Amino acid sequence: QVQLVESGGGLVQAGGSLRLSCAVSGRTFSTYAMGWFRQAPGKEREFLATIKWSDSSTYYSDSVKGRFTIARDNAKNTVYLQMNSLKPEDTAVYYCAGTNLYPAVRESGYYRWGQGTQVTVSS
Repeated sequence: QVQLVESGGGLVQAGGSLRLSCAVSGRTFSTYAMGWFRQAPGKEREFLATIKWSDSSTYYSDSVKGRFTIARDNAKNTVYLQMNSLKPEDTAVYYCAGTNLYPAVRESGYYRWGQGTQVTVSS
């Protein structure tokens, strides 16, 4: 089965950047696209971006469009989320997830999730 492991989270000052990685292992051919979500304390999980493995088509939520960039490296079975101009309100646990849909913007559209990585943006 597909396994997802996120990395790259940490503490950063407002205005800074971070790049998150999501390493995908297992039955990777069964996953059509990947997505990134985040969940802040006391809030629902929020869709951020999704990308197709085949042609790198991407789709973003309006809340991060222009600041965040999703990318994939098929040779490494890894998906990235480049986050620029970070704000304190970007503080959350960030998750990658696998889906057979595109573009999938709801949690219910994803069938496999990573454990999450914490991103904290200080003001």
